Amino acid sequence: MEAAFAITLGVLCACGIYLLLCARVLPVILGITLFSYAINLFLLGMGRLSTGKPPVIAAGAQYADPVPQALVLTAIVIGFAMTAFTVVLALRALAIDGTDHVDGLGRIEKGTRGE
Repeated sequence: MEAAFAITLGVLCACGIYLLLCARVLPVILGITLFSYAINLFLLGMGRLSTGKPPVIAAGAQYADPVPQALVLTAIVIGFAMTAFTVVLALRALAIDGTDHVDGLGRIEKGTRGE
């Protein structure tokens, strides 16, 4: 199970970084989202993957660590807010520049092609 978990984290990180390096806005937003999912899974895995254990302390029983779960819940909320902000920022940039390129070089100005 740990190998599958590590492979999943690696694939999510690789896909997220690949999409972050694209020149369009939508793949960059998807890359940020995939990378945040990978970070959430990593934080959850730091709490040791265990199944069938109670989330609260019982007398003499082992319990699941609530700190990684709280960190992941916080990271999900922050990731959602960051995704919403980047979507609004991308829409605003599209309205101003008329292009969805990250570097802003996608628009062809009048007169640059000899017109």
